[in-house]
Amino acid sequence: MKESTLRDKPYQELRTFDTILRKFKEDVDEHELVWHRDRRDRKVEVLNQTNWMVQLENEVPQQLKETIFIPKNTYHRLIKGAGDLDLRILEF
Repeated sequence: MKESTLRDKPYQELRTFDTILRKFKEDVDEHELVWHRDRRDRKVEVLNQTNWMVQLENEVPQQLKETIFIPKNTYHRLIKGAGDLDLRILEF
């Protein structure tokens, strides 16, 4: 898989020391939800009910539920569902 780059971020976010609150709006372009990887381990908590999905590496996409752990350097992407998506991301 090739890592993609974004010209504009498809989300709004607020950051503190180790926590990120991130919102993907319903009208985000699906093509902006690109494969990427992070430099730190992340615990991602979904703050609203959603039918968005996440795909890690070459695994089958899975429904975004309450919490998911994404190890650093793991390629992953979001797959758009209906409505907004609100996340709390803890980095460690």
